[in-house]
Amino acid sequence: MTPIKMTRTPTKIARIAALALLLGASVSTAALAQNLTIGVRAGPDSMDPHFTATGTHAEALKHVFDTLTWSGDKLQIEPRLATSWKAIAPDTWEFKLRSGVKFHDGSDFTAEDVKFSIERIPVVAGPNPTTIYVRRVKEVKIIDPLTVHIVTDGPAPNLPNDFIRLFIVSAKAAAGLTKDNANEAFNSGKAAIGTGPYKFVSWTPKDQLVLDRFDGYWGPKEPWAKVVRKELPNDAARVAQLKAGQVDIIVRAPSSDVATLKRDPKLTVATIDTVYVFNMEIDMRDKSPQVSAKDGSPLPKNPLQDPKVREAIDLAIDRPALVEIAMEGLGAPVNQLVTASIAGFNKSLPPLKVDIAKAKKLLEEAGYPNGFKTTFSFTNDRLPGDRQVGTSVAQMLARIGLDVTANAQTAAVFFPARTRAEYSLAMSGWGTLTGEANYTLSSVVHSNEPAKKLGAFNVLGYKNPALDKLIEDAAVELDETKRNDFLSQANAIVAKDRPRLPIVAVGSAWAMQKDKVTIAPRVDEDTLAMDIKPAKK
Repeated sequence: MTPIKMTRTPTKIARIAALALLLGASVSTAALAQNLTIGVRAGPDSMDPHFTATGTHAEALKHVFDTLTWSGDKLQIEPRLATSWKAIAPDTWEFKLRSGVKFHDGSDFTAEDVKFSIERIPVVAGPNPTTIYVRRVKEVKIIDPLTVHIVTDGPAPNLPNDFIRLFIVSAKAAAGLTKDNANEAFNSGKAAIGTGPYKFVSWTPKDQLVLDRFDGYWGPKEPWAKVVRKELPNDAARVAQLKAGQVDIIVRAPSSDVATLKRDPKLTVATIDTVYVFNMEIDMRDKSPQVSAKDGSPLPKNPLQDPKVREAIDLAIDRPALVEIAMEGLGAPVNQLVTASIAGFNKSLPPLKVDIAKAKKLLEEAGYPNGFKTTFSFTNDRLPGDRQVGTSVAQMLARIGLDVTANAQTAAVFFPARTRAEYSLAMSGWGTLTGEANYTLSSVVHSNEPAKKLGAFNVLGYKNPALDKLIEDAAVELDETKRNDFLSQANAIVAKDRPRLPIVAVGSAWAMQKDKVTIAPRVDEDTLAMDIKPAKK
């Protein structure tokens, strides 16, 4: 039999090549459609989730590591690696763990990993200590592979709230690591083994974090095969890359660009009022490092210790103007350290009003008719409007006769210096991420008492025994109404003493490619790939 000879004419070859190109393009387009690139303002400080409590750090690592409990989009507590929990004694909580959960290396998640994660936090915590999330824990008892009993140092009604930031790492992958070598092991990926919806691929500090979907995840399958979190601290650069199509969505779209971005037919903008509050902390120590007479000579005492001086500073701040001008409408004036949706918010406190004449009179009564010299430090790359608000506040203080140097710092510089108590006046954002005021009050205005694991972020010497008692009573009160009343009273004391001045609540905006993605914004401002979905065509 004569074999059949197949011939390919130039026309047929061209058609085959065109078909191959078309199929290749289709595959490439499909693959790209499953890739998500997020332009973020800041990323993690390490791949170790227990290293720091900074919000942008936790936000990034929620993709890789799960927590025992989860904070919903309105800060409601939801099951995560723990499916249920209950107090079985005044000082003991029982957590039932989710079965069938796998780590990214295929190993099983068990109670051993919970115990290991809780116990390693005090050992490896860095500059913004994550110990605040486990400070009430006295002992962890493993009952069976899927049950743990958490023994606390007395009644701890808010323990499930604290555990929204209790990241669970693999006891096997992180075994034996110390504070000196933990970051290296996690940053290389060796120990970065979680149970989250995405697996660690690579991280370049101050550049990008690359993640792959974990198809063995216990929860719903994510639509994104690959996620890149690209650090773009410069606002203009983030906007430019969004417009050029180099990123699919950007966080913290600058308020000055929101109106323009909304008019772009290719883009969509989503906004929300967050639980983050810019607040000014005031140095109460006998000697303050950045306070002097206007000629630079030392003063006989720290003027910031005087309640009249603190009130004068408070009265100099025009909060509505800050929202309207510095934040361009993306925010809200506040009168306490927590926002209105937080349990323990004091509804009776009046709005804070500017009064320059009264402020000058108070300074004169305090013995500083000509004011004094100081430095006001704040972040310029962490939350929307931080640089603009900080600069504006410094100018407002000048109106009452203070000689103020505005010291804008990157978060990487600001927070370590702040922890070392190098500032006299400082502003940063604090979010009440657990949904109840004890989280904030116990951290930033309770006396700094390491033995009680309270006041970890109060580094400038403020002490008020009456306030401390209310915070401590609230921490152990099982009756919710009584607990919230204690917290409300505590907020009233803070408003009177002014160790910290609430300034404005932060609003936030996300801008995105209209035909690519949609987002469900969260009040804690976390930008999670899990909340970003493909746009409906």
